[in-house]
Amino acid sequence: MLNNNDDIAEHDEEDLFEHHRFQVDPGQQILRIDKYLIDRLPKTSRNRIQVAARNGSILVNGKAVKPNHRIKPKDDISIVMPYPVRELKLIPQNLNLNVLYEDDSLLVINKPSGLVVHPGYGNYSGTLVNGLVYHFENLPSLPHNYYGRPGLVHRIDKNTSGLLVIAKTEDALTHLAKQFFDKTTQRIYYALVWGNLKEGGTIVKNVGRSPKNRKIMTVFEEDSEGKIAITHYKPLKNYGIVTLIECRLETGRTHQIRVHLQSIGHPLFNDPEYGGNKVLRSNLSGAQRALIEKTLFLLPGQALHAKTLGFKHPETGELLSFDSDLPEKFQEVLNFWSNTPFGI
Repeated sequence: MLNNNDDIAEHDEEDLFEHHRFQVDPGQQILRIDKYLIDRLPKTSRNRIQVAARNGSILVNGKAVKPNHRIKPKDDISIVMPYPVRELKLIPQNLNLNVLYEDDSLLVINKPSGLVVHPGYGNYSGTLVNGLVYHFENLPSLPHNYYGRPGLVHRIDKNTSGLLVIAKTEDALTHLAKQFFDKTTQRIYYALVWGNLKEGGTIVKNVGRSPKNRKIMTVFEEDSEGKIAITHYKPLKNYGIVTLIECRLETGRTHQIRVHLQSIGHPLFNDPEYGGNKVLRSNLSGAQRALIEKTLFLLPGQALHAKTLGFKHPETGELLSFDSDLPEKFQEVLNFWSNTPFGI
């Protein structure tokens, strides 16, 4: 099965697993590879094949190709994925989810940092989905959802904390998914970034998987690569070396806030993938630098929290809005910067 999952598995470039292999017949006419594979993978949609190609997972004669690549007789085609071939069984687990709201149609949870949202390569248990399966036997799933992802309308990174809405019925899932697609939901994140960010703005840059490192995303200046991503941001409190900002999302690309802020020179505090897990200031004493480095270890990853979530209830049409407090460790980091004598 091809993976339509936008999350990036933690693996080395060479740690790819072959799921399918085909050798083109000698008499085969020249044909687009996505059309060729549809006939040979009847349970896989053309869109899923195209996504796999765009992610570099379809190889022809050992080289990654785009969906419009034209295959020739005797070409060797392989489909590789960053996870081994195996069937994921969703194991019910009692994870004591922090449920903020629940009715017959949906629930809203406050996800802690460190909790993986759904199973994947290297994370077959202990995920949010495992917890959901434990609490609800028959959560719905959209057809394109990778390995079921019951009830999930959207997702946030493992080390990002904050609000998620989960659908409990097919109608609710379809209705909520359309709201996210139409960009009518309200999503506000709080992020701590490196640097003295004095003014707000909007970042409009395409985001896609990095061609140099499949573990991370990157921004593309050309519209022909990646997908359009829009992030609005404004500073809330400046600490001199770092700034607490608010981000409002129009789109929901993988790692969008993290890669967008890095692209303008303000990576998130303690973000290991995007250069924020080291002290980004040179004119500090050794003691000051050591003190700041100590605060980095308070967080398991990037200082990013999905603080506010708003949407229309799929049954009543009522506008619902939820707000969540910053996690304790995130607040400890802010307290440090509020009290440090060398922040400004």
